[in-house]
Amino acid sequence: MKCDCDRITVNKGGIKEHYDNCRSTWNELHPGKPFPKNADGTIKLLNNHLQELDVDVLYHLGLDTHNYDLPAMFGDVKFVCMGGTKHRMREFAHYMTELLDLPNKGDKIVNLTKHSQRYAMYKVGPVLSISHGIGIPSMTTLLQEVIKLMAYAKAKDPIFFRVGTCGGLNIPAGSVVVSAFGVNGNLEKTYDVPVLGKTRRLPAILDRRLYEEVHSLSSDADQFGTYIGGTMAADDFYRGQARLDGPFCDYSESDKMSFLKSLTNLGVRNIEMEATAFSAFTREAGIRASIVCVTFLDRLQGDQVTHSKTVLTEWQKRPMIVVGRYIAKYCENLKA
Repeated sequence: MKCDCDRITVNKGGIKEHYDNCRSTWNELHPGKPFPKNADGTIKLLNNHLQELDVDVLYHLGLDTHNYDLPAMFGDVKFVCMGGTKHRMREFAHYMTELLDLPNKGDKIVNLTKHSQRYAMYKVGPVLSISHGIGIPSMTTLLQEVIKLMAYAKAKDPIFFRVGTCGGLNIPAGSVVVSAFGVNGNLEKTYDVPVLGKTRRLPAILDRRLYEEVHSLSSDADQFGTYIGGTMAADDFYRGQARLDGPFCDYSESDKMSFLKSLTNLGVRNIEMEATAFSAFTREAGIRASIVCVTFLDRLQGDQVTHSKTVLTEWQKRPMIVVGRYIAKYCENLKA
C-alpha cells in the first residue's frame, strides 16, 4: 500500500522513515489489526455498536452527534493537546494564538465544555487544548471521547500531544522529556486494563518518527535540556512512585533507590501518571501521539517538590514551548 505519511517537518538524518500509522507499514507493526483510518485520513472507529446509535452522547464533553454540527465545529482540528489542569491548558491555548498569530489573538478564549463541569476544552485555529485531570482513569475518559469527537468531526490525521509535569530520573529539574514508551508499576511496557473480568495487555509504545521529530526541533539556545526516554505511569503518587513521604511506607530508602535505578537501567527518564494508557489508546486508534513533560525534581535526589511557585510556573511553559515549536513548524511548512 502507498505511504501516506505527512512530509511536513524537516526530515533530519536518523529520523525513522514512516509513522507507525502509515498505510504502507501498518501490518508490520500491528499484525492482525485492522487499519483504523479512512482513505481521506479521518479516524475509522472500529466499534460496530456505535453504528446502532441514533445519537452518540459524549457525556463528559457535553456534546453529542445530534444537537451539534461537529464537523463545522472541529473538522479543521489538526492538533489535540491535553494536560492536567484547566489553567495550564487555557494558558497553552493563549500561547498558541500568539505563536500562530491567529485572528482571535488576545481575545477571551471560551471553554467549550463548561456546562459538562468535568473538563475544560479550548479551540484556537487548528489546535484543541483540553484538560484531562490527574491519573489514568480521568485521562482515558477524556481521551476516548475526544477520539470519537475527532472521528465524528472528520478531522484528518490529527496529532495528539500530552503536555505535563513529572518527576525526573537522573536528569536536572526543569528538563523536558519526550517520551518514547510507557512502563507500568511492574516495569512492563504495557497498559493493563481489565475487560469483562480478564486483563488485556496493550503495548504502551509511542510513535517513533513523531518523538524524534519533536526532539529534533530542540534548540541549543533553550535554557533547558530536552531528552528522549521511557516514562513510568504510576497508579499512585506516593507508594506507587516509591516515595518515602506518603502516609504509608513499608520499605526502606535502599529499596526505593534500587527500584528507581531499575527504572533508569530500562531507559526510563521520568515518572508521571498517564503515559501507558495515553500511549496504548492512541496507538490502538492509529493516532500519532507524543508526550512532552517537564521535570519538577530529580527523584534520585528526593521526593518532595521544593522549588518556588514562580519557578514551577515558569518551568510549566517548557513543554508548551517544545510542542508549540513543532506545531508552528508544521503549519509554516504546510503553507510553503
